[in-house]
Amino acid sequence: MKMGIVTGIPGVGKTTVLSKVSEILSLENRKYKIMNYGDYMLNTAISEGFVSNRDEMRKLPLSKQRELQLIAAKKIVEDAEKLGEDGLAFIDTHAVIRTPAGYLPGLPKHVIEILSPQVIFLLESSPEDILNRQKRDKGRTRSDYADINVINETINFARYAAMASAVLVGASVKIVINKEGDPSIAAKEIISSMM
Repeated sequence: MKMGIVTGIPGVGKTTVLSKVSEILSLENRKYKIMNYGDYMLNTAISEGFVSNRDEMRKLPLSKQRELQLIAAKKIVEDAEKLGEDGLAFIDTHAVIRTPAGYLPGLPKHVIEILSPQVIFLLESSPEDILNRQKRDKGRTRSDYADINVINETINFARYAAMASAVLVGASVKIVINKEGDPSIAAKEIISSMM
């Protein structure tokens, strides 16, 4: 099984691009699984009574976020291994999470060594496109990322964090641009990098 981690700032279009990845791989009859790291963390956090929705997770104490990250990583690997040798596993997550205490690495040593991906993707768009996508997405609360300067800062921290994580496991880091209006371009680039 090959694993790719698809990261990006909230609103960059990770979920949309990964939906296109799913569409393409389904048409090709490939064995794959797309796993949202936040879903794995959220399910544990809700069952333990720590949060009631996804956006509250960024505001949890760092020690609690670290604990939830570790539980999620182990479960993701367990689910990915079921794909077998030829399967492709994709994780939808963040390279960094902006919290009141500062930036939390989304793929710290204790997590990246468990996941051990082949590629860490940085899905990016212009800060203006990201801000516009956030405004259109009424289902999420992202006021902590609603400023061009914060978006630029987060993109830069994500690049540094992705490379630091990659060094620990020998993964490559690839920047993929999600062009406004056609997420299939980014999806195809992600797939071709995993083959």
